[in-house]
Amino acid sequence: MTRAAVVLACCLAGLSGPACAGVPPTTPVTRKAGWWRASHRQINARVKQGGVDLVFIGDSITSGWAREGKVVWDRYYGRRRAANLGIGGDETGHLLWRLTHGNLRGISPKVAVVLVGVNNAYRRDHSAAAIAEGIEHIVVELRRRLPRAKVLLLAIFPAGARPGRFRQKTGAVNKRIAKLADGKRVHFLDIGARFLGKNGIISQEVMFDYLHLTERGYRIWAEAMEPTLRRLLRARQ
Repeated sequence: MTRAAVVLACCLAGLSGPACAGVPPTTPVTRKAGWWRASHRQINARVKQGGVDLVFIGDSITSGWAREGKVVWDRYYGRRRAANLGIGGDETGHLLWRLTHGNLRGISPKVAVVLVGVNNAYRRDHSAAAIAEGIEHIVVELRRRLPRAKVLLLAIFPAGARPGRFRQKTGAVNKRIAKLADGKRVHFLDIGARFLGKNGIISQEVMFDYLHLTERGYRIWAEAMEPTLRRLLRARQ
């Protein structure tokens, strides 16, 4: 069997991660884990209820709004008819699959906030250019399925206690995806510096494992994004 055939079989089998190494960030792919499929169904059930003006789309950092970020979420988004479409561990390909399998069905939000790519960045087989292309595919899909929505694309947040190669890689991704903004339908916002202390150090008071946010980290996110988000929510569709 050729390598391409192995990759295709892997995707069709619903595998991900190391078992599906070689799958590019632009390929929609599901995940086999029961908890992930249950989370996907829960998101579909939420959007089916309707009443969605604002969606947050991403991985565990986004899903964390329901845990460490709950108090902040309730304060900033509780009255804004917001829905959380985050699932832990998702890469761009997983998110692409979800967007085409019900996560957006029947809704017409004013704004879609997108934060994804950090899990891809941990993979050696996903280059910065390839990750950026995967994110571009997500933006294109959102524009196609949500023609009236404004897309607020966030730069990948910094991770790791100190600056290093990982941040260099995500920084390269961010430089590329910043070019996706057109100032009309797609807007780019980089709030990464707000999470950093002196010399680029990340405190565990902000990210408890130097990746996932604490309540304080979610407060930083909400406060940094609020001026842009308020403007986009008020803008005419």
